[in-house]
Amino acid sequence: MKILIQGGRILHPADGTEQPADVAIADGRIVALGAAPADFVPERTLDARGCLVLPGLVDLSARMREPGQEHARMLETEMAAAVAGGVTSLVCPPDTDPILDEQGLVEMLKFRSGRLHQARLYPLGALTHGLKGEVLTEMVELSESGCVGFSQAEVPIVDTQVLLRALQYAATFGYTVWLRPQDAWLGGGVAASGALSMRMGLSGVPVVAETIALMTLFELMRATGARVHLCRLSSAAGVELVRAAKASGLPVTCDVSINSLHLTDVDMGYFDSRTRLQPPLRQQADRAALRAALADGTIDALVSNHTPVTEDEKALPFAEAEPGATGIELLLPLALQWAREEGVPLATALATVTTRPAAVLGRALGAEADSAGRLAVGGTADLCLWDPQDHWQVSGATLRSQSSYTPFGGHEMQGRVRATLVGGQVVHELPFAADAPACGCACQCGAA
Repeated sequence: MKILIQGGRILHPADGTEQPADVAIADGRIVALGAAPADFVPERTLDARGCLVLPGLVDLSARMREPGQEHARMLETEMAAAVAGGVTSLVCPPDTDPILDEQGLVEMLKFRSGRLHQARLYPLGALTHGLKGEVLTEMVELSESGCVGFSQAEVPIVDTQVLLRALQYAATFGYTVWLRPQDAWLGGGVAASGALSMRMGLSGVPVVAETIALMTLFELMRATGARVHLCRLSSAAGVELVRAAKASGLPVTCDVSINSLHLTDVDMGYFDSRTRLQPPLRQQADRAALRAALADGTIDALVSNHTPVTEDEKALPFAEAEPGATGIELLLPLALQWAREEGVPLATALATVTTRPAAVLGRALGAEADSAGRLAVGGTADLCLWDPQDHWQVSGATLRSQSSYTPFGGHEMQGRVRATLVGGQVVHELPFAADAPACGCACQCGAA
C-alpha cells in the first residue's frame, strides 16, 4: 500500500535534526522524506499537521503474558496497547507459563504475534530450563527459533558455576545474556531498604543486593568475554559500577524502567499496591543518579517494564500483591516528561526509546537491523505520529491494555500517539484532520 504522510515535522533521534517534510511509503518501506517521487500516487493520505513524525519505539522489556493467558486474549490486547503507545518493536522476557525454554513454544509465540500484524515481537529465551538455574537450555535451537538473547527474567542464578558456564556458552556463539542484577539471598524483600520500608514494616531489598550481583557478573564477564545486557538498574551505586565497567571496556549495556526514572519509595503512600514493583522503588538520590545516567548515555535505554496484572493479583496487602504495572502506552510520554523536567534535548530523550535500544539489539533484529529506531529512505516504515499538544488522563478508559494498574493512574500525560505504522501498514490511529467530518464536529452528519 502507498501512503503519504503530509504536513508533519520529521525528527531524527540519531542526529537531532528536525524538519518539516512529507513521508512517502510504498511496499512497507520509506521511499521519500520530503517531496514524493513524481510517479508516486498514494492510496491513502494522512494529515499530520501539528504532529511530529518519529521512528517507531523499541521497548526492551514488555510482557505479553503469553503463552499462558490465551483464554484472555492477552497477546491481542497487549500488542494493541503497544502500537497505541507508538511501540513497533518489543522484547518479551521468558517468564511466561510455560516458560520459553523450548523451541516449539518460541515458534508458537512468534507465529501468533506475526498473525496479528501489529508490533514486531522479539522473545528472550530462558537461560536455564524452567528458570531454575540448574541446567542450561539449548541456546542454539532457541536462537534459530527467533530468540534475540537469553534471560533469567526475575529469577537470579544461585550457583555461580552455572552462571559461569552459561556465559561461556553464550560467548562461544555470540549471544547476549540479559540479566537483572540481584543477589538471590539479599533480594527477597518487597520494598527498597530504608527508613520508610522499616517504618512500614516491609521486608527490604538493600542496594548491596544489586551491587554484589553486578561485581560478580563483571568478574565473570572478564573471564568469559560474554556480552551482557543489564535489565532495570535501580540504584546510584549500581550506576557507578556500570560506568566503571564500561570505561574498562566490558561489553555491557543496561536499561532503566520508567517507574524507577520517575518514582521513589515515598510514592508507596499508604501501602499502594500499584507501586509493588520489580525492582522496588528506591530513594530520591537513586532516582537522580538514574536520570543523569540515562542522559549521559551510561544507561543505554528506557523501558516500560510493562507487566499487566489482574485485579485479583493487586487487590491484596502490599507484600502479597503481584509485582508489576502496565506501562507500554506510557513509555513515550514519560520519556518526554523526563526530558522537560531535566532539560534534556528532545532528540536525546527520543534516542533512549528508539536508536539506543535498537543498538542494544543490533544484529538480532535481522532484516530490520539497519532501520530500526530511525527514519531513512529505503528503511522499513516503522514509525508513529506524535501530537505534542494533546493531553489525556491515565485510566482504564484511556488505556488499551487489559490491566489499568499503574502508579501513574490518574496522572495527566502531555502528548499522544495519533497513528502508528508497522511495515508501512497503519496498525493504530486516532482521528486525523483529513478524516474528520466536514462539519468539524464528532458526528457523521457531513454538514458543510
